[in-house]
Amino acid sequence: MSIWDHIGELRKRIIYSAVVLVLGLVAGLFFAQPVFDYLVQAAPSEDLSLKVFSPWDAIGIYMKLAFVISFVAAIPFTFYQLWLFVRPALGPKERKATLRFIPYALLMFLIGLAFSYFVVFPMAYQFTDKVAKSMGLEQMYGVTQYFTFLLNILLPISLLFELPLLILFLTRIGILNPQLLKKMRRLAWFILIFIGVVVTPPDFISDSLVAIPLILLYEFSVLLSVSAHRKRLAAKSAREAAFEEETLDD
Repeated sequence: MSIWDHIGELRKRIIYSAVVLVLGLVAGLFFAQPVFDYLVQAAPSEDLSLKVFSPWDAIGIYMKLAFVISFVAAIPFTFYQLWLFVRPALGPKERKATLRFIPYALLMFLIGLAFSYFVVFPMAYQFTDKVAKSMGLEQMYGVTQYFTFLLNILLPISLLFELPLLILFLTRIGILNPQLLKKMRRLAWFILIFIGVVVTPPDFISDSLVAIPLILLYEFSVLLSVSAHRKRLAAKSAREAAFEEETLDD
């Protein structure tokens, strides 16, 4: 395939993913209200009072929640489209191995979503709550500000939980290797620690509770990459040996 054929194929996969995202958005409109009710009822503070300061606030939050629902539902299909895009460059064994990543993509995102919602978000909210009370401020949050604060914590951390699968996938298709990941370790650690500091209250314990799991995820990704790289080299050697045998027989 020429470079333009590759671009055309990538464009097709992106369009398919976008169509599924839009269809999921329509379905998300039906589930946005139950999700909103649950998030408000399960808020870290019992006296949470949400207000609207614009006629568009309620509609905006409704659409945001619908989009998040659609995004979560579209993750497996998007990974499948990515697999279809790189499939021609993979051997039969690599195709089967990388296809197994797709169900785990949704699982890892949901694990990250649970970690960020049940661990990180309560810490961040309680910290801001204590600061507001210590300053004698009346807590009256806008619904847009509250859910923006919530989603800005949930989505980045949930996406980072896809890191092991993404690195494993890119290693299996030959784009990444363990040597490159080890060279990038310091930069990766810095970025993950920075994310942990940004999304949590400014204290060492909270920062550590987020940054350490993210760093462990990266190191786990490196171990997965080592194993995948060895298997890829072994498969490549086997193919070369089989090709040499066929050539000698001819």
